[in-house]
Amino acid sequence: MDKQISYQTSSDSTTSSTEPSPSDQPVTWRDFVTLAKPGILRSNLIATFGGFWLASGWNVDYIHLLWTLLGTMLVMASSCVFNNYFDRELDTKMIRTQDRVLATRRISPYIVLWYAIILGILGLTVLTLFSGLLAAAFGVLGMFVYVIIYTLWLKRSSTWSTSLGGISGAMPPVIGYVAVTNHVDLGAWLLFAMLFLWQPPHFWALGIRRVEEYRAAGYPLLPVVKGIQRTKYQMLPYIALLIPIPILMYMYNYTGIIFMIVSLVLSVLWFGMAVAGFRKQDNDKWAKTAFIFSINYLTISFIMMIIDTVHKG
Repeated sequence: MDKQISYQTSSDSTTSSTEPSPSDQPVTWRDFVTLAKPGILRSNLIATFGGFWLASGWNVDYIHLLWTLLGTMLVMASSCVFNNYFDRELDTKMIRTQDRVLATRRISPYIVLWYAIILGILGLTVLTLFSGLLAAAFGVLGMFVYVIIYTLWLKRSSTWSTSLGGISGAMPPVIGYVAVTNHVDLGAWLLFAMLFLWQPPHFWALGIRRVEEYRAAGYPLLPVVKGIQRTKYQMLPYIALLIPIPILMYMYNYTGIIFMIVSLVLSVLWFGMAVAGFRKQDNDKWAKTAFIFSINYLTISFIMMIIDTVHKG
């Protein structure tokens, strides 16, 4: 633990003498886009759209929707850039991340830090002005959990990083929802629960595939600290708790029966896949399949939620 703490201290310093030499590769606009992690932005914007649509009940104010999507995207992008900034030295330890622009020093950390700050200010301003104070407050909460609680604290010190870090990942649909309702009700809580429960088994599947890389980088991820078998067990309750969510959304008249059936079937299939993982000898192959399924689970569920949202008004 002492070794890990001392490594964290050096990685947080912007003037560390151990930082790699700047790369000779030219900086492009794609590097700045990559810093914002467009894959994460894309999936979370779908969730934001779904939350906004669910609350609107097909009576959608499209201008309001566009401002909400923009503000949420900027806030999420800011959080991702902060994450890249603080993890820049740890990223050099993993094959998956060692080519990132900060790990290779193609961009100055100082520039990246200001990039993150500006994105955050712009995003929170847009949410405050066009989506409401409650939406902006959830944006602040998401940023705080992802940057401070997850990136700077738990990711470096505890296996709880994935679970508690899920709070930030559950904010986008809630932001979209409260931008319409201006209050938190059962619909907001169900959206939060859906994203919060989805994230740990999704990320642990990736962690199992990359367990040696995370171990080499010094991350106390669950598969590293407790082992792959324990991680498989811990995935089960999260997936099992996803099963009643589509039922509740149908019962309380948020969505129709088509969404309930499709999402319920997907949840049961995912749970069955997780149980089957205990019989698999090739953990890497199983984890890859589970990871891909989890992405499709979320995408299909939100598409069906949007299509089968109950009309209001």
